[in-house]
Amino acid sequence: MLSKNLIKTVKSLEHKKGRKKNRLFVAEGPKIISEMFKKYAPQTIIATKEWLENNDNSHSTESDIIEVTDEELRKISFLQHPQQVLATFRIPKENLYESNNIIPPCNMSENLVLVLDGVQDPGNLGTIIRIADWFGIDNIICSNDTADAYNPKVVQATMGSLAHVCIQYTDLVSFLCSLSPSIPIYGTLLDGSDIYRQELTGNGIIIMGNEGNGISYNVRRFVNRHLLIPHFNSGDTAESLNVAIATAITCSEFRRR
Repeated sequence: MLSKNLIKTVKSLEHKKGRKKNRLFVAEGPKIISEMFKKYAPQTIIATKEWLENNDNSHSTESDIIEVTDEELRKISFLQHPQQVLATFRIPKENLYESNNIIPPCNMSENLVLVLDGVQDPGNLGTIIRIADWFGIDNIICSNDTADAYNPKVVQATMGSLAHVCIQYTDLVSFLCSLSPSIPIYGTLLDGSDIYRQELTGNGIIIMGNEGNGISYNVRRFVNRHLLIPHFNSGDTAESLNVAIATAITCSEFRRR
């Protein structure tokens, strides 16, 4: 039975203010929930009888498990077509919002890190997280004005990849200032050189910018390796690529080398 307090709490997680206050986020659907279980212990599981009977919840002994009907699930779900199960999870400590104390995500002299500068569309961010997961990039550092990774729309768009990628928010200028000058910092820019003809390293920073304005001026000045994804249409062509698609092309080219 769903209590009014639980409904109120879950609904509050649609907004960043509610997520920050409760330190919780929502995931929905069997596929995404199963991926989340690999990393996070759920605080509350709200599921239909069918899902509960077909899933082993022994690893969730500290969670509140609430059986609901399909109709009750529709009342609390953020999806147009609810998928048997919804769960709340605690936002991990290393992923605190607007932290100026970035936990060093990895050795950037050996690994690639994705940096997002003002990516604001939840669908784009979710897709980028999924892309990073696919190409083995374990860490994403976001500007404070990038969309919230724990927005329900972002969580759903990641299709579970949120459980595999560490995401941190910070002031990018301060973060980039702290890096060693020897770290390659790549950015896709209109004055860049053809990515297919450039020497690419297996380590460093890849910066992707805002959907409309690209990489901001204050961040752009740290880019020491300018890249361009060329177009191959000799006539009129699209003005630009969607940032998620551009990220996929860029990451693929780095890994292909």
